[in-house]
Amino acid sequence: MNIYSTVVYAFIWLLLSSAGCKKDNETDQSQPPKADENTFTNPLLPSGPDPWVVQKDSFYYYTHTLGNRIGLAKTKAVSQLRNHPLITVWTPPPAQPYSRNLWAPELHFINGKWYIYFAADNGNDVNHRMYVLENPAADPTTGEWTFKGKIADTTDKWAIDGSVLEYNGQYYFVWSGWRGNNDPGIQQIYIAKMLNPWTLEGERVMLSEPVYSWERNGLVNEGPQLLKNSDGRVFLVYSASGCWTDDYALGMLTLKEGGNPLNPADWTKHETPVFSKSEANRVYGPGHNSFFKSPDGTEDWIIYHANSLSGRGCSDMRSPRIQKFTWNADGTPNFGEPVSTATVMARPSGEVK
Repeated sequence: MNIYSTVVYAFIWLLLSSAGCKKDNETDQSQPPKADENTFTNPLLPSGPDPWVVQKDSFYYYTHTLGNRIGLAKTKAVSQLRNHPLITVWTPPPAQPYSRNLWAPELHFINGKWYIYFAADNGNDVNHRMYVLENPAADPTTGEWTFKGKIADTTDKWAIDGSVLEYNGQYYFVWSGWRGNNDPGIQQIYIAKMLNPWTLEGERVMLSEPVYSWERNGLVNEGPQLLKNSDGRVFLVYSASGCWTDDYALGMLTLKEGGNPLNPADWTKHETPVFSKSEANRVYGPGHNSFFKSPDGTEDWIIYHANSLSGRGCSDMRSPRIQKFTWNADGTPNFGEPVSTATVMARPSGEVK
């Protein structure tokens, strides 16, 4: 091949390569359909792993994993989160067992005070444990957050993704943990009774571990979230398989009516996932969710994170998304399938325009 041919070939190759790169980039970052003041599109933010929303009075408070601190956003319209940036409310002091890798914070209002539950370590994942902050202010984005310490059962094993269940006047703590002291990549769901918002009673009880094939792409059960229907039936929705896979999905346990949350036999695991990836809609690894009601209380919504491209895994490119869900005739939730970022949806009913 002479010099002229080489130059021409290189020029053509460069054009084709650039076109290919541009196509991939446009697929990932193309502008969503334009929404008017009554509609919105997912994602709510460009990034936001492990999203959490809680409603108090006429406001919603939102948080997600930031890694080195905890931030909260306050809004009356969850679909408009991009207009309400997170405010840092607490940063851990250096050189502590909880100074690094702050994951999946959750905000709860218990007995007249606010509590944030979060996982953290000292830079070594094997040391991840759950910790608690307390704030007596009416507005959790104000006031002073006090570090209450570690929240653990008597076994004090590796723990992340803590949440709270209130059932028949009693509070329970649920989380994801290891059976032993060094079982990376193998996680179960545990529960323990709470003596107060920062203290557990006795030893943990395991409620779920990966048994079905769709849970075993990484042998993970994590991110437990509690949901009640209008009759008070309790559902525990959790994330299954590894977040590093496209097959990260939501599974569900159902507590029998009148059951004891500390008795594993009173929980029934659904044999199939209740929310999973949609290749047709280009939504991969949907999981680590929470739930909220529309402002007027007439609609139920799920918030979760997902990737828009295959192979993105556990990166910060996971973005928060919301969509409305319904209820089946038997009282179980029906989450449908994750919607495309091209889907224009009506805003939650009663949102401030």
